Amino acid sequence: MTSILRAAVLTLSDRCARGESVDTSGPALAETLRQRLGAEMVRHDCLPDDRTLIVKTLRGWADDPAAPDLILTTGGTGLAPRDVTPEATLEVLERRHSGLMELVRRRCYEKTPRAYLSRGEAGVRKRTLIINLPGSRRGAVESLEALLDILPHAIETLRGEVQDDGRPEAVAVTGKVVRHEEGR
Repeated sequence: MTSILRAAVLTLSDRCARGESVDTSGPALAETLRQRLGAEMVRHDCLPDDRTLIVKTLRGWADDPAAPDLILTTGGTGLAPRDVTPEATLEVLERRHSGLMELVRRRCYEKTPRAYLSRGEAGVRKRTLIINLPGSRRGAVESLEALLDILPHAIETLRGEVQDDGRPEAVAVTGKVVRHEEGR
């Protein structure tokens, strides 16, 4: 990528927010982003499973002039009554990108069919990509790993750094031209 990916992680857990348990998924996601993508972590917070707080925080982070390129949430994507992260995220997104979560579920299915129990959403608000991941450390990291090969291109495209053009004679105008292999 042209510049360093700026990322944020939001952990959503009533127990962690109350100090009754330790957040392991948030720090594991941050470490994976740093190690595998060279990301700069610009924010990390832990909130209870409260739709209003989640909406306010996601909007605040994405609408900030120094917004991160990527916000990962961890937790609140299951079937429990207080699992409201997907609903809160949908309230914030300007453009949904369901294909990202389809890819996560497909790639993670080989490890566990429970991947399909996650109701996570993904999409864009302004120039920030927001992705919901499961709350368990293992589920969160495996889900992120399922996206690591495409996240750099997604962020570059969202930033406007890529002119994704299949024409052989394409010339970069605002960024770089991505050349596609024949048949892709």
